[in-house]
Amino acid sequence: MILTTTNSIDGKQITNYLGIIIGTTYTSNTSSSKGMSFKDMFNSTKYYENYEKGLEAAKESAFEKLKAQATEKQANAIVGITVDIEMMSTTGVTMISVIGTAVRVH
Repeated sequence: MILTTTNSIDGKQITNYLGIIIGTTYTSNTSSSKGMSFKDMFNSTKYYENYEKGLEAAKESAFEKLKAQATEKQANAIVGITVDIEMMSTTGVTMISVIGTAVRVH
């Protein structure tokens, strides 16, 4: 599966546009403190390292969902990929959406 942020793929020709697809996942800010000692929760470096790991895992999950949708549509590439990360401050939840267009290339 070819993934790209551009609207075309060098050396390939898009033969079919199969539709817009979205992979979305959520992560909680509280999950970044899992496995940390009480003392470490006040260590901003460790807290942000754990938060970053949680965001990275959520992003990968969103990409996996995107690729699964593309496979369902029998696509062999996804073009025009964008990643949107939105913080819902009232709930402490971060939503990650990965959006692209499923295509067949030759």
